[in-house]
Amino acid sequence: MPRISNKEQLLTIVIGSSSIVDEVTHEPILSILSIIVETAIRLRRDGHKVVIVSSGAIAVGLKRMEMPKRPKHLAQVQALAAIGQSRLMSIWDSLFAHMDQPVAQVLITRNDIADRSQYLNAQNTLSECLTYGVIPIVNENDTLAVSEIKFGDNDTLSAITSAMVGADYLFLMTDVDCLYDKNPRAFPDAQPITVIEDIDSLQADVSSRGSALGTGGMATKITAARLATAAGTSTIITNSSKPGNISNIIRYLHPTTDHPSSSPDGTATPVPVAPPLHTRFLPSPSPIRNRAFWILHGLAPHGAVYIDRGAASALSQHAGLLPVGIVHVSGTFAQQEAVRLIAVDRVPLGSLSPRGDSESISTFTQARMEFVDYERGEEIGRAVVNYSSTEVARIKGLRSKEIEGVLGYADSEYVAFRENVSLLEHARSNTASRPETPAPQTLSRSVSMRSSGAGSPDGCIADLRDLRVGA
Repeated sequence: MPRISNKEQLLTIVIGSSSIVDEVTHEPILSILSIIVETAIRLRRDGHKVVIVSSGAIAVGLKRMEMPKRPKHLAQVQALAAIGQSRLMSIWDSLFAHMDQPVAQVLITRNDIADRSQYLNAQNTLSECLTYGVIPIVNENDTLAVSEIKFGDNDTLSAITSAMVGADYLFLMTDVDCLYDKNPRAFPDAQPITVIEDIDSLQADVSSRGSALGTGGMATKITAARLATAAGTSTIITNSSKPGNISNIIRYLHPTTDHPSSSPDGTATPVPVAPPLHTRFLPSPSPIRNRAFWILHGLAPHGAVYIDRGAASALSQHAGLLPVGIVHVSGTFAQQEAVRLIAVDRVPLGSLSPRGDSESISTFTQARMEFVDYERGEEIGRAVVNYSSTEVARIKGLRSKEIEGVLGYADSEYVAFRENVSLLEHARSNTASRPETPAPQTLSRSVSMRSSGAGSPDGCIADLRDLRVGA
C-alpha cells in the first residue's frame, strides 16, 4: 500500500551522460541506473510523481558501434544518437520492468516548443503520462536537432520541462555534493552553500566543466536553476553518485504520514534526522508560468527592440508596448516573432556639452537632442511583436495615430500586446538587477537628434566629441 506524503510533490530528475555511462569504456553504469530506478520507485510509493530527463544516447551509441570517441561531423553524431537512443531506452525500460513500473519516451527539440500548439501538446502528453502513473523519460532529440534549435544541454531542457509540467522540485545531479564558496578540490576549507534565496547574489565556485561525454557543467546548472526557480520550481544540486539522496531529501522536506516509508524490497526506511548534503535554490515568490514562461524561455529571439524607461515602466504596469517608447531596432524579425526587450536611458545632450551645462548647447538648433547609451541597456524581457523589424524601425518614436500615415496601414496601435510580453522578475518588480539572460551584441553609443514629428538620425559618439560649440 502506498505511503502518502503530507503533500504530493512532482519531481524532475536530470541525469547527465557522465553519471550513467563510463567515460572511457562507454558502458552503461548499471549500478547507478539501478539506484535511480529504485529511488524513482520509492518516490512513487511515497505518493510523488517523477519525470526523468536522461542524457546518454550518443555515449551509448559510441559503445554500440565500438567507436573510441565522439566524432566531429554532425551527421555522424546524429546517427550515433539514433543508434544509442533506442538502446538507452531499452535499458531504462528493462530496469523499471523489474518493478512493474511503466515508462514513456519523450524526445524534444527547442523547435518543438517554439510553436505554441506543439508546446501545449507536449505539456498535455507529459501530464497524461503522469496521470496514468507512468514515469516519462525525456531527452533532447539529437537525431534531428541542429545548433540553431538545440537546448545545448539537458540541464536547460530539464528546467523547461519542469516549468512545462509545473514541477515542485528539479534535481540536478552532478559530481559534487553541493555548491561551495570555492573549489573544494583545491581548498580544503571550502564551505558548502546549502540554501540560496537570490541567485544574483550567489558567490560560489562554478569552475566544474562538462565531461568528455556531456555538454553541461556547473555553470549550465546555475542557468537551469535560474530558469526553474523563475517558474516556481525549487532546484536542488546533489551528488549523482548517490541517487538515493533524492528520496532522503524529499522525505526530510515532506515527511510521510500514517506509515514509514519503505524501499522497493519492502524493508522500512526511516525518515532521516538531517538531509544529505545538497544546495537548494528557493523558488521565486512571484513565479512566471504557462504562456509567460513560454514567451520568455520557449521562443528563440530574432532581434531586439530598445525602449526607453517610460515604456519599460508602462509594461511593468501591464500596459502594451506602443511605438512612441521605442528608440532603436536591431536584427531582422517578422510579425509574430519573438524579440528581446532592452531598456535604455535617454540622456539630454546638454549634460554632455564641453561646458558641462545645457546653455552652451543651445546654439545648435531648436531640435531636441539626446544621448542614448545602448551599451548599458538592460534586457527586461521578451515580446512577440505585431510588426516586422523594418516596420518597427519606421514607426519608432511615433504616436499610434501616426502609424497608418507612415506605413499606409495600421494592423494594431501596439507594437506588442501586453499578453504577448513577458518580463523578467526584476523588471516585473520594477527593481534594478543584473540581466537574466545574455544580452545581444551591443551597439556603439550613439546620439539621437530628434525634431518634432521628424525621424531620428543616429551618430557615433566620436562625432559628438568632434563638435565645436560656438560661444
